[in-house]
Amino acid sequence: MLKIDELDAFKKLNEVQKEAVLHDNGPLLVLAGAGTGKTGVLTTRLARILMENMALPGEILSVTFTNKAANEMKSRVGNLIGDMVTGLKWLGTFHSIGAQILRQYPEKVGLKNGFIILDTDDQLRLLKQIIKEENIDDKKWSAKGLLSLIDNWKNKGLSPNQISSDDGDYFANGKGKVLYKKYQDQLKFFNAADFGDLILECIRLFNENPDILESFQNRFKYMLVDEYQDTNTSQYTLLKLLSGKWKNICCVGDDDQSIYSWRGAEVTNILKFEKDFLDSKIIRLEQNYRSTGNILAAASKLIEANESRFGKTLWTSSNGGEKVSVTSTWDGEEEARIITDEIEQQSLNKKNLDEVAILVRASFQMREFEDRFVSIGLPYKVIGGPRFYERKEIRDANAYFRLAIQPNDSLALERILNVPKRGIGETTLKKIKDYAKNNNIPTIDSIRDLIKTSEIKPKTKISLGHFIELTERWNDLIAERNHYEMAEIILEDSGYLEMLRNDDTITAAGRLDNIKELFRSIEPFESLNAYLEHISLVMEIDKNPEGNKVSLMTLHAAKGLEFDYVFLPGWEEGVFPNQRSLDEGGVKSLEEERRLAYVGITRAKIKSSIFYAANRKMHNQWLSSIPSRFVNELPEDNIEVNLSHFSGNKGNFTDIKEDDIFDQSDYSTPGWERAKIQSLSNKRIQEEEKIISVDTNSKFSPGMLVMHKKFGKGKIETVDGKKLTISFGDNGIRKVMENFVDIAN
Repeated sequence: MLKIDELDAFKKLNEVQKEAVLHDNGPLLVLAGAGTGKTGVLTTRLARILMENMALPGEILSVTFTNKAANEMKSRVGNLIGDMVTGLKWLGTFHSIGAQILRQYPEKVGLKNGFIILDTDDQLRLLKQIIKEENIDDKKWSAKGLLSLIDNWKNKGLSPNQISSDDGDYFANGKGKVLYKKYQDQLKFFNAADFGDLILECIRLFNENPDILESFQNRFKYMLVDEYQDTNTSQYTLLKLLSGKWKNICCVGDDDQSIYSWRGAEVTNILKFEKDFLDSKIIRLEQNYRSTGNILAAASKLIEANESRFGKTLWTSSNGGEKVSVTSTWDGEEEARIITDEIEQQSLNKKNLDEVAILVRASFQMREFEDRFVSIGLPYKVIGGPRFYERKEIRDANAYFRLAIQPNDSLALERILNVPKRGIGETTLKKIKDYAKNNNIPTIDSIRDLIKTSEIKPKTKISLGHFIELTERWNDLIAERNHYEMAEIILEDSGYLEMLRNDDTITAAGRLDNIKELFRSIEPFESLNAYLEHISLVMEIDKNPEGNKVSLMTLHAAKGLEFDYVFLPGWEEGVFPNQRSLDEGGVKSLEEERRLAYVGITRAKIKSSIFYAANRKMHNQWLSSIPSRFVNELPEDNIEVNLSHFSGNKGNFTDIKEDDIFDQSDYSTPGWERAKIQSLSNKRIQEEEKIISVDTNSKFSPGMLVMHKKFGKGKIETVDGKKLTISFGDNGIRKVMENFVDIAN
């Protein structure tokens, strides 16, 4: 067999990469900056261990985070060492490795041979049963919320008896710990484990059975871990246990690219490597093979503002290249127009659209770009998730709108009849559909008929009757109210918005943001009908998967990818860094947001373009914005500032003056007329809202008693135009449109 220094793959490595490959024994941390060839180092090191008989294939543990990464590593190592790769039976994801270990000793953790691994749907079904058995209000304390909490505990390596009272009291007024234990007991009863158990139960196995731990420690002479910065506490603990004897653990990662704390990743794992693994060696990979000098300099200067990092400076042997552009726009519409126009020009110049990406902080930002792509005919694809109008919450909302316009729309009705939950089970739904089919009538007429009979349970009759009343009222109101206000009335009164607000899972806030963006997208159309017709066309266009397409995705989904041209919109305070993240995590979250910005800039090979808007519509209200603090942290020598819309002001980004903006008489964005009315101050924004609103005077006032058909008598707390915040006693505090309540006698 060839020696390692005879391999072409080894010869192509730079001197620092070779140093990592040739490290013999002891803990090794390879700090691999963006685009520095970490995969090549990892695979070549694995090949070297086998080629030089440092360990047999079965004595090497190699861990990745995805099956795709594991398959790629196996393929690349196979190209280097041939058939010997088939013996690498301990090469896989954390979960697959955990499953392999547990299947050897299932009885030691209360399982049996052939135990099953539950997916998310199975977990939710089990948790719903448990919540029901405990007589917990599932509208307030959802199965999804409990699952998120349990996953978080397992990511931290906590079993039920390790939960503190503070953590355990969070869910269902103190029942979190009890429910977690009952869930674990039920898993054992069904001879099942979830994905968190595949790690957590391995830790338990080793802690309770030192002899078994010792056998695995003896087995794994060398360990290689990819993306170490993304490990959670549970995964870190498992690695620490397994490396206890030989201590030949090589971890590859980048503290500056740790961006997944929301799913349990702990950046401190990589930062404390030297303390946890004594006599360790740290090698920094800093030569970048992806991006130009200006891109790397801008990203490196930005990330220097983080205190929790090892510190490294990326460099490249290529020239400086184009500077990172920073462009100001008046609003989000203008931002989308400028970016898509530039991409369209690149397409006309024969640039490959597969090498173009738009990276957003939050999914709601995608909507304006998707609309622009459809209107100008540019093909695009959404990476890591569905297109905006294909998201579940948007499809649900559109079904409600269709039903309000046309109550006989049976497909729309069946989609949302029990969303949110109205106590309408599968048996009742089947009766409704069968009756409609047998009598050749719309589903809504079937409901009207059946609630007059004894075939439906009394409680379900009340729920269905209220639903019918809602659809009839919406149908009547459409002629009286403007369409974008009507959209909010429908989703508020149906309980859909309340369902999202009460959902405490990690994805709920994003879904609520998408609905708010939906309200904004409806406004430019003449009616809900016109909007829905537009959506039908959007959903139909470009279903062909073939051909080059612009990539549209979130910054989180972009990690590990690269493109020639990267556009980064929405760099404003509150959008990026995300205000919700800052509120919840403070400085720690700010540093992760900055790492996300670093990841975004370094995805680009040729040109990275940053955009921010002076105004953005959030929560159905126009708000003035200031540039993200990350914009001010970029080095002047490596960026090109385009503030032409602001009277040539090239100074500090936050020094833009109102007079500079309104002096622009030739500015032609869709929001320009609106901008003449409002200034960047909240006062002027409020004045504009008063100008464009109609009949904002309300007959209701705080303290007044009112009646609501569903919630009963309540007391008005606040009045905001047509929206009332009302305390309904046992039914809680709710926001209701004034046309749905009457003054109480």
